[in-house]
Formats: sequence, structure tokens, C-alpha cells
Amino acid sequence: MASNKLRNSQLNAEGDASVDMSPMIDLVFLLLIFFLVNATMIIVQQDAKVKPPVASNAKEAESGKGRIVVNIYENGDFFNAGGEADGLKFDTDEDLFDYIKEAKEDVDLEGLEPKLHLRGDKRAVFKHARKVIRIAAKAGVDQVIFATYGFEPNE
Repeated sequence: MASNKLRNSQLNAEGDASVDMSPMIDLVFLLLIFFLVNATMIIVQQDAKVKPPVASNAKEAESGKGRIVVNIYENGDFFNAGGEADGLKFDTDEDLFDYIKEAKEDVDLEGLEPKLHLRGDKRAVFKHARKVIRIAAKAGVDQVIFATYGFEPNE
């Protein structure tokens, strides 16, 4: 019986065999939408005035969640994620401590692990970064991420 069907199909093989591509295209679009909806974006506000140093061992960030961003300018000024343009300047150590402490509490409420994200200018002295790290440690944040470039950016 199967051989009869095979013979009949071979006899009528003169017509073009075509496959309807519409379901395949629909499937591709559905997969594309699925991956776009489920993708997580790493969004870290960057201050254009801070030029991080270049590090040959720099790695791309795995997750941007739970970060407390502090920008360190060349002159030693500290700003939050918005930077000088629309951010908050920390005039005293207490201001910086309060900011990190409040941000840590917000991150803890989300169930994430808080990390200090330091964006220090490449011309800034390390003692300023050390100061921020010590203040963050007093606030209970013990993980530090240093922002660096893995290549020399075009300026």
C-alpha cells in the first residue's frame, strides 16, 4: 500500500513542491518578541565628565542591579549617578554616608546584594576612591566595582 502511494506521488511529481513559509516567519517573530521581552538591560547612568581609566583585564558587567553609583571627579568632588549636570554633590562625608546607606536599604528591600560602583576619573588620586570605599564599608556595602574601559575610547 505504501508503495502504491509512493508510485502515485512520483508520477504526479511534475508540479512544483513548495513549502508555506508563513508559519516559519510567524515563529521567528514570536521568538524575537519573546527574547526582547525577557532580556534585562544593564542601565548605569554615566557622567560624561568622568573619564574612567583603561584596564587590560576589564570585564563586561554581568548585571547592573543593586549598584550604588558614585562619580569621583579629578579634583576630588563626589557626585551620585547623575553627575554634575543633574546629580547630587556630596559636600561632606556624612552626606555621602547617608546617600550610600539609603541606597543600600533600597537595594536590600529589592532582595539584591548592594555593590558600590565607583566611576573615578583616570586623573583622580586614589585617596579619593579609598575615602568613598571606607564610607561605603561603614554603611554596610562591602563589594566594590571599579568602572574601567577595556580599550582606549575615542574622545
